[in-house]
Amino acid sequence: MLFIIRQLRNCRHISCSFVPKCSVIMYSGFPRRKSTKTGSMEEFAQTMKGGHKRIGLTTLVSLSEKNVARKIEKDPCKIEKSEWTSLIMDYTKLHKHYLKLSKIKLTSLVVATTMAGYALAPAPFDLYTFAMCSLGTGLVSATANTINQFFEVSFDAQMSRTKNRVLVRGHLTPVHAIAFAAVSGIIGLSILYHEVNGITAMLGASNLILYTLIYTPMKRVSIANTWIGSVVGAIPPLMGWAGCCGNILMPGAWIMPAILYAWQFPHFNALSWNLRPDYSRAGYRMMAVINPNLCRKTTVRYTVILMALCYLAPALDVTYWWFALASTPLNASFLYLAWIFNKHSDSANSRRLFRFSLLHLPLLMVLILSSKKYWANTDKQGDKIESSHNESAKKNDLLTIFTAPIATSSV
Repeated sequence: MLFIIRQLRNCRHISCSFVPKCSVIMYSGFPRRKSTKTGSMEEFAQTMKGGHKRIGLTTLVSLSEKNVARKIEKDPCKIEKSEWTSLIMDYTKLHKHYLKLSKIKLTSLVVATTMAGYALAPAPFDLYTFAMCSLGTGLVSATANTINQFFEVSFDAQMSRTKNRVLVRGHLTPVHAIAFAAVSGIIGLSILYHEVNGITAMLGASNLILYTLIYTPMKRVSIANTWIGSVVGAIPPLMGWAGCCGNILMPGAWIMPAILYAWQFPHFNALSWNLRPDYSRAGYRMMAVINPNLCRKTTVRYTVILMALCYLAPALDVTYWWFALASTPLNASFLYLAWIFNKHSDSANSRRLFRFSLLHLPLLMVLILSSKKYWANTDKQGDKIESSHNESAKKNDLLTIFTAPIATSSV
């Protein structure tokens, strides 16, 4: 039988930590002899009884053979809590957990760029197709973000920025997360294929595979993950263009994806610069950790490319020329902050560049959409439709002229 010596009471004048605690374990196969530790405890208690001050009493408490010996607490007034807690799901907060799994802020940005690509396309605007394209893209993005978190639970737990995510905190089980990803992915791709077109669905499926199976594992292998991740972020506006036109072979279809691709380098490099301790602790091979000098130079290079792409947009007949002039001050400010970050790469300059990137993209999207040649293209398309209707009407008139005598003669 297993025995444990436990302390019952302590003196009010002497702290609990003053009296030493010890445990004596005895098995039924051995004779029940008083151990030396027990004797020393009783002698210590007797010697401290002077002045009518009672130090403490010790008793033998029997436990069943199936129980495991527990450590005596430092403070008997406190009950020791187990390190393992049962997972209790709060279904009233399930929608909030799903939004966190989807990385709702990132998904909202993906949907916004998809909407911008749809609106920029030189084709008639259809509200139903626009809504279905946005919804399907959002569901596919939610799937990709959920699978990404499923693969990186152990790594997210080591980073201050991601240690409070849903799967790390245990608000949802991994099986539940995968079920959510499967349902949202199937519904999203089905919407894109049946309600929009096959090209948009193909782009969505390709982006899902690229993000989950290539970009996610590559973050721990090579700094090339930044370039692959930028491709992932550039595909949504191309999906919007394809959802509107059904054709991505036009040069203008690649302007907004190229702009978004270049924008992600100053945006992410500035973000990752202050997160280098976290990335290094989790084992991520980011450019800011592995090659800081390349990180600074890449930021400036792609900001220059971004400005050049804005001049290329009117040359490809996507926008009017005043877009190049209107975007110059905005891009010049972005380039100036990138240059300052290259010269003085401290946390303040990187944070300033990152915050401006969040302002730069929506302002640039507003400028490019307000200067697009949409009405000119629709006017041309309307003229073509009217001319085709006139030609068909003339052909019908000619047919009626030639068939009229035949019909009268037969009568």
